Amino acid sequence: MGVEVGAQAARSRALAVLRIRSRALAVALLPAAVAVVLLVGGSTGHIDGGGWGVVRWLVAGLAVLVLLSAAAIALVVVRSRPAVSPTVPIAEESAPDLYRMVRDLADRLEVPAPSAIALTPDCDSWLEDRTHPAHGPPRTEPQEEEIEGVRGLPSAHRRTPAAPVLVIGSPFLWWMRVGELRAVLAPVVAGTGPSAHPDIAAARRFVRGLDAAVAVTSSPTRGPLSRTVLGGVGWVARLLLRSCRGHAAEMERGVAAAAAERAQAVDYGLRIVAQEQVGLAYAGWDRLLTRVALPAWRMGRWPARLDAGVVAALTELSRRDRLAEGFASRLGERPACDLLEEPGAVDEAASLLAARLFHGGPAESGPDWAPVDWDEYPDEVVDRKWRTDAARLHRVLDALGVSRSSEPRASDPDGPTLARVMDHLSTEALPAVENGGAVYEGDGGPEDEAAYEGDSGPESERSAALAAGLSAELAREEAAVPAEPSAPPASGGQAGPDTALWDDGTLPLFPLQPPRTGRELLADHVAAMVCCAAMDTAGATPGLDWLDGPSLLINGERSVDLGPRVLSLIEDGDPAPLRAWLLHLGIRPEKPVRLV
Repeated sequence: MGVEVGAQAARSRALAVLRIRSRALAVALLPAAVAVVLLVGGSTGHIDGGGWGVVRWLVAGLAVLVLLSAAAIALVVVRSRPAVSPTVPIAEESAPDLYRMVRDLADRLEVPAPSAIALTPDCDSWLEDRTHPAHGPPRTEPQEEEIEGVRGLPSAHRRTPAAPVLVIGSPFLWWMRVGELRAVLAPVVAGTGPSAHPDIAAARRFVRGLDAAVAVTSSPTRGPLSRTVLGGVGWVARLLLRSCRGHAAEMERGVAAAAAERAQAVDYGLRIVAQEQVGLAYAGWDRLLTRVALPAWRMGRWPARLDAGVVAALTELSRRDRLAEGFASRLGERPACDLLEEPGAVDEAASLLAARLFHGGPAESGPDWAPVDWDEYPDEVVDRKWRTDAARLHRVLDALGVSRSSEPRASDPDGPTLARVMDHLSTEALPAVENGGAVYEGDGGPEDEAAYEGDSGPESERSAALAAGLSAELAREEAAVPAEPSAPPASGGQAGPDTALWDDGTLPLFPLQPPRTGRELLADHVAAMVCCAAMDTAGATPGLDWLDGPSLLINGERSVDLGPRVLSLIEDGDPAPLRAWLLHLGIRPEKPVRLV
């Protein structure tokens, strides 16, 4: 009963959208109809007189102008390419078990099976229509039986739209078991039923066309004449889109309600348990991206097994958190990634796509954009990150004119030391630091000006100057990186994402974090210098924590108490907590460290 109610609500809203389309067409044809009446009336003598001739030709000219404008608007709406989510396509030969599971699920739900399957590097799943001619030839098959809910129209005289593509979140495949994935996908696959209804499909095509037309007309890379013409087209498209927005939203709610109600009978009890795994997978995925993947991306490396890392991160969470106890016991069951023939290749493609969407990296590997395995992460990412940050910190100190310690060194009297940083930040702030009484000036570019304005950095003048210098130095380094050219479209198959279906110029689509403040940059760089000193003078090693990212290992144990001591130094100018910590661990701040 609930299925019929939801489907009926969706159909009624779809008809409302189509009525808006019909009214727009009627408005476009109205001047032409009036012109025909006037012309016919004049030729038959029913509408005659001196003034009617002028009116007749004015209305005829207006009708031609309106018809041409309507044709131009319709052409832009029809030919505009609707937006398509960036995904990794999965061919059937590369995942026959996954396709078989989805088809069996569609049979149990008594709905059409999705036309294809693709993966997205996110914790979500949905159906996506890709039947637009710009997305490739539509896969339509003649149907002999009548679509459920359509009455009185033989299937031979009806247009049957191609089934949408099923997009699955790649973390689900690695963390969930096969039964859990089937239960989570049940309400999504059930949405192919309403999607097959002609009215709903036509309403969706109309709304997507309007949305694509608005995007086309809003493009700034056009000449003045094109912008003027497309400006009028965009105004009409936005007007129609606003008119049908409410009906379209209610239509989608009805479709979702009907799909959810239909899926109630399929693995209902397991779906309740699987929803807990959805939330857990989202938490682990978000933490892995922000704490583990983002530092690697900033270093020009992209982890090639992000989805496998989700399993490690959530397993570690279950070990630490008593609330997650029992989740790791599921790992003995068959994981959903076993439904893929080559899960490693799919994971690598999804990991590269994640780097592009969340960070804006290139489409292919190169000298400055190379994959990294988890075993290599501590040495290739963590150690390099700390030494790079420490080197940047000392470059800014040199630019500030901060003198090196006068204490002689046996190996390198001018080598970079942690003591230099601590002495500078712990000294009482003066009106101006060394370098002739001038603060950090940089090169005078816009990056330097932005580093000083609106920065919620540390309170002391020396910390603030050092933070501003780091911000400007980092901005110049990022500006010096050449922009990567757009990659050519993928040649089909599973190896890469759908690069032909989205614009590389908009990357990153979903930046993970806002720009770091001066306080955060200074804390990261001072902590990196401390870690370098610990590795070079106390035998510490870089490590990877699945939940917190780069970590310092001292005697094989993860150090967790460094952050508050660094903040005490940069915010209060108090080096005592950090000095006590260094003394306890045997770290020599006066010894030079190796930088990159």
